[in-house]
Amino acid sequence: METEAAGQRAYLVLAVLLLLPGPWLSTGVPGAPPLFNVSLDAAPEQRWLPVLQHYDLDFLRASVAEVIGNRVPQWVLEIIGDVVPKVESFLPHPFTDEIRGMCNFLNLSLAEGILVNLAYEASAFCTSIVAQDSQGHIYHGRNLDYAFGNVLRKLTVDVQFLKNGQIAFTGTTFVGYVGLWTGQSPRKFTISGDERDKGRWWENAIAAIALGHSPISWLIRKTLSDSENFEAAVNCLAKTPLIADVYYIIGGTAPREGVVITRNRGGPADIWPLDPLNGAWFRVETNYDHWKPVPTRDDRRTPAIKALNATGQAHISMETLFQVLSVFPVYNNYTIYTTVMSAAQPDKYLTRIRNSS
Repeated sequence: METEAAGQRAYLVLAVLLLLPGPWLSTGVPGAPPLFNVSLDAAPEQRWLPVLQHYDLDFLRASVAEVIGNRVPQWVLEIIGDVVPKVESFLPHPFTDEIRGMCNFLNLSLAEGILVNLAYEASAFCTSIVAQDSQGHIYHGRNLDYAFGNVLRKLTVDVQFLKNGQIAFTGTTFVGYVGLWTGQSPRKFTISGDERDKGRWWENAIAAIALGHSPISWLIRKTLSDSENFEAAVNCLAKTPLIADVYYIIGGTAPREGVVITRNRGGPADIWPLDPLNGAWFRVETNYDHWKPVPTRDDRRTPAIKALNATGQAHISMETLFQVLSVFPVYNNYTIYTTVMSAAQPDKYLTRIRNSS
């Protein structure tokens, strides 16, 4: 009983802390990633070059080598190197052209560029939350946890993708990586992706090339670019064939517009919407099917749920959602960045790099 009482007191303290105004909203806060514009009106091969010019090219090349060297068996690298020139025209565009442009700039092979992009499609242990406050406003937050933190924290960027000089969508990504795991289509919807571990990632890469299926993060970006509303985004993310299983979390702008899609490669395994009329005002997705128990070795779900309940629906906001995502072990040594967003308030999109020295 004493342990339970102590736990309750701890979460009461947490609830109070969550309601305090935090400094993270002020300008110039340490940990804010660089913000770049990428013009979709430019030729795909040229789009990312203004971003690359802000970085040490030797560091970028070394980062690609580190990721590939740690993630790609040599025989896979050789096979992909042989296959890419033959099937290049079947790979999704404009992403391949964007990768080619960066590879030419960095003096890397197209195979290396494609592999480093596909390597990030796996091993991302993340936490995503979509929630509705008592006024019907939708909030969406995520932690992205990944290895190679010393490298990736230096490569994390917020990107505003421009069409006709206007912001078409916003996302958070890594320099050299054309996909998005986190993004917002202003006044329409927000998306995050969490890994659902099924299959070796290089098998998924081969499937992508052989079958023309979409990489997970490329589909997020395509959906942000093309889908006109929340419903269209959900339909696209649920049905498009993928190279790997994943959890897609989507938030809209109207009450009840929040959903977790559990994806198989061919289609949806489960669709789990908000149900605030029955008390389900938030959904928490980590890296495990929500209808199954979480492994005790990696239970981020339970602390997140407790923190959300301690906060309360009436007090959920961008600020308090950020604090929920800062509770251990939701926030942990592998957390690269935290993003909070609300499609109805696109100017408040906010990312902070975590664990930075």
